[in-house]
Amino acid sequence: MKRYAIRTTGDVTILDLNEAPMPLPGPGEVRLRMRAASLNRGEFIAGHGLHGGAGAKPAGIEGAGEVDALGAGVTGVSPGDRIMGRCSGAFAEYALIQAAEALPVPPRLSWEQAGCASLVYMTVQDMLIGQGRLRAGEWLLVTGVSSGVGVAAVQVGHALGAKLIGTSGSAEKLARLKPLGLDAGILTARSGGQGNAAQGNAARFRDEVMRLTGEQGVNLIVNNVGGSVFAECIRCLAFEGRLATVGYVDGVMKGEIDIEALHARRLQLFGVSNKLRSPAERAANVRGFVADLLPLIAGGRITPVIDRVFDFAELPEAKRYMESNAHLGKIVVRIGG
Repeated sequence: MKRYAIRTTGDVTILDLNEAPMPLPGPGEVRLRMRAASLNRGEFIAGHGLHGGAGAKPAGIEGAGEVDALGAGVTGVSPGDRIMGRCSGAFAEYALIQAAEALPVPPRLSWEQAGCASLVYMTVQDMLIGQGRLRAGEWLLVTGVSSGVGVAAVQVGHALGAKLIGTSGSAEKLARLKPLGLDAGILTARSGGQGNAAQGNAARFRDEVMRLTGEQGVNLIVNNVGGSVFAECIRCLAFEGRLATVGYVDGVMKGEIDIEALHARRLQLFGVSNKLRSPAERAANVRGFVADLLPLIAGGRITPVIDRVFDFAELPEAKRYMESNAHLGKIVVRIGG
C-alpha cells in the first residue's frame, strides 16, 4: 500500500511517499480503508516534539474510512462501517485505529467532513469544557482564531452560549467567522515569523479586549499563537480567568508571567496536549467528546469547516498551503475513490 512518512531535519518536517506492508490489526485494533484525513499543524512543527527522535514515522493523526479488518476482541463494529477518529498513520491507503477511539461517522457528514471531525473537536472539548469549564454568558478569547482549532473553538463556544472575541491578522477571515458565532474580531499585525521581532507586533489587543468586556476581561483564553502573545493574554484575563495554551506557531517558546496578576486574580494556566497522555486518559477525552460535542455535530448544530480539499498525491502541496496561513478552518486530503 501507499503511505506517507514524516521525518524531521533540523526545524523542518519532510513528507515522503513510499510503499509499506499492509498493517495487521492487533488485539483491540481496527483496520480502516482510509477515505480522508486532515492536516493538524502540530504534527508538522518540529518543536512540538511529536516525532519521537530520529528517523521517519507514519504521517497523519486523524482521519476517516471504512472498516476493513478487526483485531482480536473487537466488538461493536463490522466490516464496511464508516468510522472516524484519532489514528496513527492516517495519510495512507490503510491505517489502524484503536477500537476505543473508533467513532461512527454521523450520516450527514461527507468523508471529507468526517476526516476532520474528531481530533480538533476533542481538543476543543478538553480546552473549553474539560479544563476550561466555560459557561454560558462568559467571555472567550481565541488568538489566531482562523486556525482549525480556533474555528472549532468559536463553533463550540457559541453553542455553549459564550461571548466570542477572536484575533487574526486578516480582516477578511474575521468577517467570515461572524456567521459562525464570533461576536467581535480584533485585527492584529501579522507576525511575519519567529522571535522577538514578531513579539511586539502581534501582542497588542488588551485594550480592545478590555473595552469590549466593560474593563472586566475575559474568562477563558485559547492561545493558538504561542509565546509572542502569552503576556498579553495574561493581561486580558478577568478574575479567576483561565488560559489554555494549545500551540506555538510563532516559534516563541517562552513568555513573561505576571506573578502579581496570577496571585491576585486567582488565574489558572493550563496546557492542552495529548503527547504524554496514557491510553486511558485519551479514551476519557473521547468519551467527553462523544457526550458533549458529537450530538451537536450529528444533529447539524456544528459542521466542520473545510477550507480546501487536496488529493492524496498532493499532500506535500497541502502542507505548503497550511504553512502559508492562507486557510480558514481545516485542510483535508481525499484518499481513494
